[in-house]
Amino acid sequence: MSEYVLAVFVVVYLGMILGGLPGLALDRAGVALLGAIALLAGGAVTTAEAWAAVDVPTIALLFGLMVISAQFRLGGFYTFVTKKLAGTDGSPARLLFLVILAAAALSALLANDIVCLAMTPVLVEICRGRDLDPMPYLLGLACAANIGSAATLIGNPQNMLIGQVSGIPFGWYFLEASPPVAAGLVGAWGIIALMWRGKWRMSAPAVDARAPEFNPWQSFKGCAALGVLVAAFLFGNLPREVAALLCAGVLLSSRRLTSARFFSLVDWPLLLLFMGLFVVNHAVAASGLLARVYALLGAAGVDMTNGAWLFSVTVILSNIVSNVPAVMLLLPADTSQWAAVLLALASTLAGNLFLLGSIANLIVADQAARLGVAVTWRAHFRVGVPVTLLTLILAGIWLFLRWPDLGVPG
Repeated sequence: MSEYVLAVFVVVYLGMILGGLPGLALDRAGVALLGAIALLAGGAVTTAEAWAAVDVPTIALLFGLMVISAQFRLGGFYTFVTKKLAGTDGSPARLLFLVILAAAALSALLANDIVCLAMTPVLVEICRGRDLDPMPYLLGLACAANIGSAATLIGNPQNMLIGQVSGIPFGWYFLEASPPVAAGLVGAWGIIALMWRGKWRMSAPAVDARAPEFNPWQSFKGCAALGVLVAAFLFGNLPREVAALLCAGVLLSSRRLTSARFFSLVDWPLLLLFMGLFVVNHAVAASGLLARVYALLGAAGVDMTNGAWLFSVTVILSNIVSNVPAVMLLLPADTSQWAAVLLALASTLAGNLFLLGSIANLIVADQAARLGVAVTWRAHFRVGVPVTLLTLILAGIWLFLRWPDLGVPG
């Protein structure tokens, strides 16, 4: 049976690398779900085992935060923030700094994918209206959304998973992660500003982003829910997933916004991706294959309890199979506090290297393309490489300073 599990695992993670399976109209979520179904049909896991393998608290936390993020989008909050930034006086470089700062702050507390989905069209509209080249601002938005999301345990899906599995305190993680994140944001701004120095202006036809209109009451409800949630994370005794579901339930009890509108903004494929990978990874671990892989790595001198190795493997694997599958595979290696911080920073910051490295990058490119701005892989690569290298170096230095024994085996 271990051979069958291995075959399913290889096919599923090949799908993670390729973004689907050749000849089939499947995306990563579809591949993960198909893998789980294959394991059930092949008798490798029972339905009870499959359900037990799914980390329900993580799924619940993801869903609750997606509903809260949807409230902000439906209330036009992202549109309001982006247009406020555009209305400030100052140079194009100053506007870029404000865009990066806002995107990072929002992504730290809300799902970075939805932040990019909501801000991109408005940003293109604003740049066209001011005769500015949208490209540096779009690349700044994508980079900042990824970097900023590393600052908290709710900024992106992989951090949510790490927080749930490791059980590290919300406030403690923020204090540990925020210094390299803040330095990385300044570095990203400096790189992009230097690349576009003297090339900010560009005349192009105006566009209408058709973004949701700002609704003060609905936006206030979102802010209140988020404030209560963060307070619960910092000072409350409720499990994080219960607090998130409670806030989501209050928002869903609306007299004006239907549940269908909220649910249309929930990333159901991401939830299915998590559930499918939970089942596949459980089957691999139960069959003993994962333990054998770690044993082989150890025999080859790759010690996954060594910080330098774990950091390097996380960065490489995140760019091969994407950061969520990478974190799911690497979490069993070490669940200590420093390993949790390392995994969260390395897997998230690695997402800026390639356009395909994170969903946030792809959302920016897709939304911009609909408005006539082509964010190509080459354009992203020119910025992504120096930004990723700089932020990873800064994170590595910070981790070493905080935990000097980071690179010591065992």
